[in-house]
Order: sequence, then C-alpha cells, then structure tokens
Amino acid sequence: MGVVDDGRNGGLPLCLWGKWKFSKRFQLGYPVLFHMLDVAAIAGVLWHRYLTRQERRLIAAGLGLGAADARRVVMFWAGCHDLGKVSRFQECEPAGWARVSDDLQADTGGWRLIAHERASMHAMVGILAGFGYERTGNASPAVRAAQIIGGHHGWFHQCDVYGAASGPRVAAELGGPLWQDIRWRYTAQIRYQTQALAVPPRVSVPAAVLIAGLIMVADRLASQPHVWIPRAMAPAFGASAHYASAWRPASQEAEEPWAAAVVTASGLERADLPEVPFTTAHPHLERPNQLQASLMNQLDQAVAANGAGILVITDRTGAGKTVAMLEAQRIFNLHCGTRGAAILQPSTAIADAMYETLRDYVAAHQPERAPVSLVHNHSWQNTAYTDQFLARNGQITLDEYFTDTPEADGRPEKKVTVPDPWLRGFDRALLAQFTVATLDQTLMSVLPTRYSAFRMLGMSGRTVIIDEAHAYSPYTLRLMERFVHWLGALGCPVVVVSATLPAAVSAGLVRAYLTGAGHTGLAGRSVTVPYPGWLFAAASDASTTVMADGPRRLHVKEQRSTIEMIIRDVTYQRLGEETRAIAAGERLDRIVQEIQPVAEHGGCAAVECATVADAQDTYLHLRKILKAAGIRAGTDLVLLHGRIPGQRRGPLTRRIRDVLGPRGKRPYRLIVVTTSLLEMSLDIDLDVLVSDLASMHRLLQRAGRLWRFELLWRQQNTTKRRDRRPPWIRERGPRLSVLNPVHEGRTDIPQAWRSSDTELWMHQSAAALHTGLRTVTLPDDVPHLIEEMHAGTAGSHSEFAAMEAAHVSSLRYETHLGDTQAIPPPVRIGSLADLHRRPTTPGNAPTRAGTCPRRLLPCYLQPMTSHLTLDEKGTWPLPAGPRLKPVEIRRLLQCVVSVPESWVSGPPGQEQPALPEAWLQHPLLADLVPLFHDLASPQPASFGRHWLSMDAELGLVHRKQDS
Repeated sequence: MGVVDDGRNGGLPLCLWGKWKFSKRFQLGYPVLFHMLDVAAIAGVLWHRYLTRQERRLIAAGLGLGAADARRVVMFWAGCHDLGKVSRFQECEPAGWARVSDDLQADTGGWRLIAHERASMHAMVGILAGFGYERTGNASPAVRAAQIIGGHHGWFHQCDVYGAASGPRVAAELGGPLWQDIRWRYTAQIRYQTQALAVPPRVSVPAAVLIAGLIMVADRLASQPHVWIPRAMAPAFGASAHYASAWRPASQEAEEPWAAAVVTASGLERADLPEVPFTTAHPHLERPNQLQASLMNQLDQAVAANGAGILVITDRTGAGKTVAMLEAQRIFNLHCGTRGAAILQPSTAIADAMYETLRDYVAAHQPERAPVSLVHNHSWQNTAYTDQFLARNGQITLDEYFTDTPEADGRPEKKVTVPDPWLRGFDRALLAQFTVATLDQTLMSVLPTRYSAFRMLGMSGRTVIIDEAHAYSPYTLRLMERFVHWLGALGCPVVVVSATLPAAVSAGLVRAYLTGAGHTGLAGRSVTVPYPGWLFAAASDASTTVMADGPRRLHVKEQRSTIEMIIRDVTYQRLGEETRAIAAGERLDRIVQEIQPVAEHGGCAAVECATVADAQDTYLHLRKILKAAGIRAGTDLVLLHGRIPGQRRGPLTRRIRDVLGPRGKRPYRLIVVTTSLLEMSLDIDLDVLVSDLASMHRLLQRAGRLWRFELLWRQQNTTKRRDRRPPWIRERGPRLSVLNPVHEGRTDIPQAWRSSDTELWMHQSAAALHTGLRTVTLPDDVPHLIEEMHAGTAGSHSEFAAMEAAHVSSLRYETHLGDTQAIPPPVRIGSLADLHRRPTTPGNAPTRAGTCPRRLLPCYLQPMTSHLTLDEKGTWPLPAGPRLKPVEIRRLLQCVVSVPESWVSGPPGQEQPALPEAWLQHPLLADLVPLFHDLASPQPASFGRHWLSMDAELGLVHRKQDS
C-alpha cells in the first residue's frame, strides 16, 4: 500500500497508543499516529504565529531551504517525535497493550525497553537516510534531525550510527519486521501529510536548537488532556481525515481551526504594539532627554541600515536608562523582524519592580493582547498578576500540574498584559512576548540543563535587554558572554544597560556578540563606550556607531549634579545585648549622629548595611535611641532586607517605592534600615544616605538614590519642589556618609563583610576617600572612579599587594570555571549531544559561583491543637494536599526565606515532623527545609552550630554558637 491508501480509513493500524487517560469511570487511549499528526499541525501554526520573521529566516537558512519548505520539514520532524513509542513502550500500559493486534504482539522478537525519545532518535536515522538525507557524521542532516526529534524531552542524546542507531541494532531492539514496517509507514504518512518532500542539505546548530525548542512547545500543547481527550472521544478512522480535522474548526461554534485554536488558547501568538507618541508610552515624561532622543534618531538610522546588533547604554543612575532601553527595543523590533522584549535583571526585587514598569509600558500602547510575564524562582510570591486567577483556577499551572479545563475567557476583563494560564507555568512563562526575568533563568540556556533549547527559543526572536550588567561576579559574567555569543549567532538584538559598567566588561560583551555573529579578529579592536552615551555594533558587518558628541555634551550638562562623599572612621562591633552601652566612635554611635537630624527635623533617609545581621542591630539601636524623638517603629523607622518573608517584605517594599517614588507623597520623615536591597531595585529618592564601606561602584549606585529626582523636579513647579525636602536638607545638599571600620588607624574589613563584596575594592574605596575625594560630580567622575578601581591604581599601596594577587587569582579561577560549565559556542559543536555532556537540572544549574542557597520555611506548632501552621496566630494551616491549589502554593512560598546552605546542613536540634507527602512531589516545595517553632516553649531552632528563629519584626535571626 502507498501513503495515499495508508491515509484512508483502515489504511494504517491505529491500535498503538500514544496517550492514555485512566480514571474511575473509564480508560481512554489515543493513537500515537494521531498524536504525532496533532503535533505536526500545531508546529505548523506555531511557525507562523509564534516564530518571528527573523527566526523563520534563520531556520530556513540553517536548513538550506526556502521558507515554505523549511516549514514543512519542521512540521515533519515535529510529527515524528513520538515514533519511538512504536516499540516495547506499548507494554507500559497493560490495557493499551491488550488492544495491540495479535500479529504485532507476536512479532516482538528480542526487543528491550528503551526510553521512547531515544528510540525515536535511533529509528529515525535509518528512515531519514532512506528518504535521501545524508548520513555521514555527527553534523550530517540525518543525524542532527534524529537528535532534534529525540530531544523533545529536553536532552540531546549522542547518536551512534554504527552502534545503537545502526539498522541491525534497531531491528533487534525495537521489534521485528512488522514493527519496522509500521514505523516506516507512520513516518512516510506524516511526511506525506506535511508535504515535507524537500531534503535539507545541512542543519546548522542555531537552527537545530530553535527547531528542537519549537517541537517541545508543540508537544506540550498537544499533550494537554483537555486538548487531546475530546479528539480521542470522537476519533477519525484514518490519518488523512484526522490530519485534515486539525485544520478545521473543532465545532460549529468555533471561529478558527482546531490547531490554531490550541495556539490561541496558550497565549503564544505575537503581535506588534501599535505606534504611539513618546509621551503616551512614557506618560511620566514631557519629552525625551538628549540620550533618549539620540537613540530615537541616530540609532534608528543605524539599525535601519545595518540590522540587528548589540547596543551598550551607559549613564548615571536616575537619568532615564529604563526609558532609553525601552525605546531601543522598539527600534530593534521595528527594523529587525523581532517582536517583544526580554528584560533580564540581577535580583528578584528589581525584577518585580521592572515587571510593573514593562506592564505599564505595554498597556500604554493599548494592544488587543500582549502578555507580560514575570519569571524568577520567587515569581509565585508576586501578586501582580497571580491574584486575578487564584479564585478561578483550581489547579496549579506548572508543567507537572497543568489545568485540565481551560478558563472560560482565558484572561480577566480589561487585562491585556496578563499571561494566559498555559504561559504562567514554570519555564513556559519565558515564551511570552514580553518577559521580565532574572538573568539566572536565561543563563540556563547556555548550561547543560534539561530544556535548555526551550529556554533559548524563549529568548530568540525578540530584543534581549540585560539591565544592571555590572552587578555580577566574574563567573556569571563569563556565562553572560557565552549567552550573548549565542544571541549573536541567533541574530537577536541585545541591549546592555549599566550605570557603572567597566570598559573591559562592556568590550568583552560586544566582542562575544560579534564573534557569535560570525566575525573574527576582534581581539585588538576598540569598542569603547562613551560615558554617558551608547555604542551600537552591527551583527552584519561589525561596524560601530556611537552617540554623537554634541547631544552627549548637552546630556552631560543637563544631568550634571554633585554629591558630597564623606568617610567616617568607626569602630565595628556587633550590638549584642540590646541594652549594651554604645561607646563613642562605634559604628552604631556614628549612625545615630547621622540620622538624628532627620528624626528631629524631618526628611527621608536610609542606612545601607553590609549584612542582614548589621541591619538588624542598627534597627534595634535606632529604635531604642530615637524613641524619645517620637520615632515610631514600623512607621517612621522600618527594616527591609532579604530575610524578611515575602508576605511582609512585598507590601513594605511597595510602600517605600510608592512614597519615595517620583510622584509619591513623601512623608514628613522616614528612616529605612536596609542592606543592598535598595542598591538597584528601587526607583526612589532619599534626602540622607548612610552606608557601610563598599566597593566604589556600589557606593556610586547607592549615591544614585540621593536626590535622585531633583533634576526631574526642577522641571516642575518651584514651590512644590521646595516642599519635597526639609529646609535643613536643602541647605546642606546631598551627602553620602561612608562608615569605614578601622582598627589601630587602619581599615579593617569585618569577616562577615568579605563574603558580600570584594575586600580589595573596599580597601581601594577607603583609600580613595581618604586621599581627598569629597565631592563627586555625576556623571563626569564615574568613568574615572570605576576604571581606577578595576585597574587597581587606587590601591597602589604595598599593603594591597597580597589582596590584589588573591583577587586576580580568584578572577582567573571564576573565569575558567565559567568556561568549563558553559555549553560550547555553536561553531565548536559537532554532535548536538555536546550541549548536554554533563547534564544538570534547572534546580541545580550553576548560574552563580558558590553553593546554592537553601530555602527555609518557618512553621509553628500550636500548643492547643498540636497542628502546624504558617503563622503564629494559627490562621494558616499547612496545606497537605493531595493536590495543592495555587493560593496554597503562593502562601507557602511567601513565607519562605533563603539562607546559606551551611546554616541548615548540621543536624537539627529537635525532632522534625514529616512534611506532607504532596510537598515531596512538588517541584517548588520538595527541597524546603522546615524551621519549627514550638509556641509552648519558644526558643531558637538549632542546626548544628547555627541557631535560627523567625522574629515578627526583625525577620530571620541567625546566631552562630562559638566553637
């Protein structure tokens, strides 16, 4: 029989199952051929509605085919993904095996059970060779196509064409002649239905990764029970009829074909934002500043002429870099065939803030539909869009717990930026057209993690923005360079934004991108980015364009301001007992002196501490001393750090951002005691700032919060501007007081501070401030200060020689470690299995140097009922399952705090009650470490030498028992 006859009713056997649904009422099987045809059809829809013009061009060029033929080939490969289920896999479900025909059951031979995705790869090598695909080595089309097909579950496997993938081995391990014949006929039928008759002469690595990611998306969509069960309950009787039904509406009420409706329900379609005036997109601004205007004119012309590339924007803090990068992504998307943006941030706090900014920006364009997603390991804590679904969506939307029944309308009324349920599931949220994520989520695409191709697909096809690019260790920067290299190979526009980015780091990122785009010999080429200003390097010819000198000088003049930096030598000592008398000259005594005028005469101040423990000490001491001045703890004096549980930290952060934001109603006085949380994450304006000693680039970041909106307020009514600050503040001017811990007249960095910053750079900052640096002019002085620190010239004293040597050694180690952990660049990949030589999971992905933190869940044993609850009052019992609702998941995660692994690695000091069984099966809860509090006998919980307790006001309190 030929493929035409095989496609008719009774042509191909449909007794082999691909999906199985078991319930108390019925057992339902779905033919594997039908599922494969479903995935092929959905892949075809995704090609047009999800992939951008730039991605389609890259795939077509990577296959050496025209766009139409490339689409058909991708659909064909997608359809073949589950061919490995035509094997001993059929025995995995007894009821399904009973339906297999007697002839096939008798022809199993000596087959053995092989993972079906690997079996698909082994079987497809020979079949594709039979269709004319070249099979000569790891990079040949037959082998790479087979690896793509076999990689649909997240891993690329090695394909040994002379071993497991050889004809004799496939015949011996995957069933007898009848099984081989069925696999061949199934494949031929899918090829016939998709009309994929063209044979690609090559398969490039970037194209292979994007195709694999697309197949993963299509398979996930087709595998949803509410998608395939209705088709299984009213099946067609032949392959041709079934495939044709995918291109027809599923019912008379449906407005679009079945496959298109599946994609629509997922929220994956991409749309162009309508053009709007600048003041509509950015309603808080009356006009663009000089840097933003130069992007809208000069960059627009450069991108229109040269296409995609990498753009580096540098400017002082608070000067409008966020608006600049949003305008840059608009320009790139307009000219480069890309759609949407992915904004990558260094921390969850700044990602939460940026999510609201991007959501408002997208909504200002009034699109019909443009989902904006938030992706980080604590995104379930963010109530920005999850609360609108919790009451209506009874099941968790992770991959392992997707909803069986879609919502009635798919989204709340008038919320065009809210992701549909499918897009809110774990890594699937990366596929939304507009995304805010932590950099870690995307670095997994260049680490050997499962579904790395899925993540790379999520990043491609849009403008990728790396914000706060200076805020990473040498190890993470190395991974970032590899990530940017891949983006260059994929032709994605990239925007890098920073206020304190060293020239060597920006040059390294530009060269990595251009190398990925295919350019060599860039080692000695100058790619200096003006400060403030921008540089654009085109992927097409590596040509560079920099901000014109005239607008740059005007921008510097408009944004210029001065800040007084004063270093205060102090004696460092922990508070210990709250009643301890603080001696003159101690760190806590100096903080009181700096903050006392705010308490007495008003103003908004912050004290940025080096560690959480120091922040807690500072808060306790200020609470005691300033009580006489009428300061109310929790109202006028607040404590904010990363070890306060999310359900308290979120509202507190929002309150600070609201009242100290550009349009906030500033209180008469407010004192915030915090850690580095305010350093980048909040767009706020402070009158007074006190900081523990830190490296110069961090001090400059913190200084960026001092009088941050003064330039903006100058454009407003003069009287209102004066009312925003107390008179004594205006008389003194902006001042950053830096607390320098000394011992016997020399800077002495406490041991606890050294883990949060580079010791050499802290010494260099102290030396620079002690040698006469008092007034800093922004933005003029920033480049000199940053390069001086990174070049080591500020600390030329012989006493720094040992520290500098240790720093250089650490830098080389982390850089080498990053090279060993990252996947190879595309040009160094032979077999696609090179992407997963040392496979790891997203939960263990080494995106940052050092050990992964552990997540601690405080819970309380109620004395009357002996029940465990999430709060001391006993209003939130621990949910036990068996299936957990989203509201329960989010409530749990809002109570979690992250701690160093060493704190909980010791043996617990008390008996640990067993966690609910449902938690152990849940990807977000399985690794939680419970912190039990017995309310009948309150005392800290011990883990070896570490004592931990959750305080309602201070957050997590840690004490280490002396050796």
